[in-house]
Amino acid sequence: MTDSHNYPSSANIHRETLPNGITVLVFERPGSQSVTIEGYLPAGALAETPELSGLANYTAVSLMRGSQQYSFDDIYEKLESVGAELGFSSGYHLTSFSAQSLAEDADLVLDLLADVMRQPVFPEPLLNQLKGQIITGLQMRANDTQQMASRTLRELIYPNHPYGRSQTGSLQTVPALSIADVQQFHTNYYGPNGLVICFVGALTPAQAVAKVNQTLGDWNNQAQKSLPPLPELEMINGRLHHHHVMPDKYQSDIALGRPGPNRAAPDYLAASLMNTVLGVFGMMGRIGKNVREAQGLAYYAYSSLQGGLGPGAWLAAAGVSPEKVDQATNSILDEIARIQNELVPPEELADSQAYRIGSLPVGLETSSGIAGVITDMELYDWGLDYLLEFPDLVRAITPADVQAAAQKYLSTEHVGIAVAGPKVE
Repeated sequence: MTDSHNYPSSANIHRETLPNGITVLVFERPGSQSVTIEGYLPAGALAETPELSGLANYTAVSLMRGSQQYSFDDIYEKLESVGAELGFSSGYHLTSFSAQSLAEDADLVLDLLADVMRQPVFPEPLLNQLKGQIITGLQMRANDTQQMASRTLRELIYPNHPYGRSQTGSLQTVPALSIADVQQFHTNYYGPNGLVICFVGALTPAQAVAKVNQTLGDWNNQAQKSLPPLPELEMINGRLHHHHVMPDKYQSDIALGRPGPNRAAPDYLAASLMNTVLGVFGMMGRIGKNVREAQGLAYYAYSSLQGGLGPGAWLAAAGVSPEKVDQATNSILDEIARIQNELVPPEELADSQAYRIGSLPVGLETSSGIAGVITDMELYDWGLDYLLEFPDLVRAITPADVQAAAQKYLSTEHVGIAVAGPKVE
């Protein structure tokens, strides 16, 4: 799918909104034998109180445990008999779903998807078992230095904010979640308003829209609520340090960062390219080159930018020997200062630009990759021609744009620094 003429665009994506508020997106791939379905609805952890942290996730993963029409065993037997997949997950803003099947089984999969989303029954024994699995996952996380460094950083940089809470909840909140909480969350936030469903593969637009009309077109939920708005963020002031002590560990993990831009920010792409230079390109960018290769301080060292509907985190992370924590942290801060104070040389920027433009077709080689990009275009309101525009948008970013983004979104002074691992005397 490397030819940009075949990229999903306004010329070949069918977009239609049904009377009940569902948006259907269809990208037909003639010759494909399969159908990939991806979508989301606005039901996420933003709706939780701190005491009910993890409820959106618990609800999403409980949907497949049975519906009014099908038991848990029915659902999985039907899917396995035709080699199809269906699953749900949730984040701060959205509950997402994805499914894959052969073209002839698309009706079956869409029928199951609609049924578990509309009429789940939340059987208590199965939900208790699921809760046990979530708790086990949280216990494993509590024993993982990399995950605990990241978790600690979020609490530091998003105080009293939903982004500071774990989407999967905590060992304090999950055990107390009840079936009644799950049912109430489902009633409040699951409905057709804001639901987006994207088809990529063997179906024509007319076939896909007809199938959605048949299974979801009559769905109405008068009680469906909108998610509360994202609260204002208090920007981090000063260097906030926290060492999460894990005495039985031999490695320490560092997570250093601060809230970054959201995807809608006009300079998001410049910030994203800046992060590619800093911690992604080649062997994890400049941070990897300095901390891991030149100094041999870290098992891994990289940075990421998690822009979404709100100010997602910019994060630099490294795994090091406990006695090397300070040296590695200072080296990461040095790289932040360098990209803020010195223009990136044009050749170095060109390498990262070529990498970003060149990796675009790779993400479009699979139907699920295409569906993910199309749903993102809808979610972030990029327009259906975003993929066609993307190479020029990336090429247009200058060293001065990269420096401006680094000065605006990064800081060596106002930053959270979290470490998880043993205490070094």
